[in-house]
Amino acid sequence: MGCNRKKEKVGHSFSRWFKWTFIALLLLAKQSVMTVVVYRWVNPPFTLLMLSRNMDGVKSADRKWVPFDRIPQGMIDAVVASEDNNFATHCGFEFGQMKAAFLHNREGKRIRGASTITQQMCKNVFLWEKRSYTRKALEAWFTVWVELLWSKERIMEVYLNVIEMGNGIYGIEAASQSYYRHPASKLTREEAAMIAAALPSPRKRNPARPTAYLLRRQAQILNLMNKIGKVELSLQTGDK
Repeated sequence: MGCNRKKEKVGHSFSRWFKWTFIALLLLAKQSVMTVVVYRWVNPPFTLLMLSRNMDGVKSADRKWVPFDRIPQGMIDAVVASEDNNFATHCGFEFGQMKAAFLHNREGKRIRGASTITQQMCKNVFLWEKRSYTRKALEAWFTVWVELLWSKERIMEVYLNVIEMGNGIYGIEAASQSYYRHPASKLTREEAAMIAAALPSPRKRNPARPTAYLLRRQAQILNLMNKIGKVELSLQTGDK
């Protein structure tokens, strides 16, 4: 009898723990989706990466939000050519690239990512910097909801206004002012391609003082931009 009562007590405790854990997860999921909904119209004031860099003593350059209609086409074309050729048409994931990256990394070679622009934007806006399976799972969760609730135009606008483009430099306005001393609206195609070339390692590469590698990468991006042509983005949510 005593053994049975003990088992019942343990079972009851587990059921109660499972119930409250499930409720907590539902509430977190609901809150995360609500945040995605809010940011569809409200510009994110900061990111966890910005806070982390600030706590490390990295002074941030002045950051001014650039609305989508004032972002130069060349900058959009440059990041699509450099980071995500199929951004305008995919659903947030490039499964072929993900498989190729997995096979590449499994062989023990230098780690290669396969994140789309949407995934990179979600990581920057909603999550932390350190790699982990938990972060990748949450990144996928946010990517699904962002692609469902935002237009491609909005995704690109937020992406180009929050990503790190240098040490303490976030967004294209700060990058343009820091590297070229003029507003983002006046960026040339060559300048946009150079900024895009530095994105994989923005704190190690300076578009204003390009290395031979950056110059080669800039030329590659400009060539891709010519091949891809003007990138047309959907204005309506769900118009993929």
